Amino acid sequence: MESLRNSFSFTSTDGGAVSAGSPHRVAGEVHVIIGPMFAGKTTALLRRIKAESSSGRNVVMIKSSKDTRYAIDSVVTHDGAKFPCWTLPDLSSFRQKFGEDAYNKLDVIGVDEAQFFDDLYDFCCDVADKDGKIIIVAGLDGDYLRRRFGSVLDVVPLADTVTKLTARCELCGKRAFFTLRKTEETRTELIAGADVYMPVCRHHYANGQEVIQSSKNILGSRALRTSSNLEALPSLI
Repeated sequence: MESLRNSFSFTSTDGGAVSAGSPHRVAGEVHVIIGPMFAGKTTALLRRIKAESSSGRNVVMIKSSKDTRYAIDSVVTHDGAKFPCWTLPDLSSFRQKFGEDAYNKLDVIGVDEAQFFDDLYDFCCDVADKDGKIIIVAGLDGDYLRRRFGSVLDVVPLADTVTKLTARCELCGKRAFFTLRKTEETRTELIAGADVYMPVCRHHYANGQEVIQSSKNILGSRALRTSSNLEALPSLI
């Protein structure tokens, strides 16, 4: 009975819930910002981080070391806004590298390009549930084939809020929900900008995929004919 009683939660005098035998802990928060490329995810993340900083809270930004498009030591939006950050290959190493004392003083952690962190789910659990901090995650929810990208969607069940942003279709100006890759590269992780990707609506995503596939078929057919002609050359000599 004693062990069962100790597993219950009791209400404290200030209305909060305190687990029997455990010190009171302030609950953290998890906020997720998702959408296609060029939807303003990083802009929304920086706006929130700057607002928290202006309110007197200690903040820090983290991004993946894979993303070196605009700067190594800063989170940078597509229109050039910057904020200093920690660049890491994984999130699990952040606490040790940042320092225990400095980490304990943190209130808010921002994570940009979150799809590149495989340990995102565990990190969010630790930061919000165990350490009582606010973590704001921004990243792609899907890749160029509209399949889940990394661990971002895994964090949705943990989230206090989920914000799905849209871009503007580059071909018609309507709301863009998807990212179209303009090259024939098939790697899932291909970090690039407007030279490789464009935001598109559903109609132009479907048509764009058809055009890309048709181009591949035409190029493949030409290559096959060229190969056949080369093989036939010796018989003509």
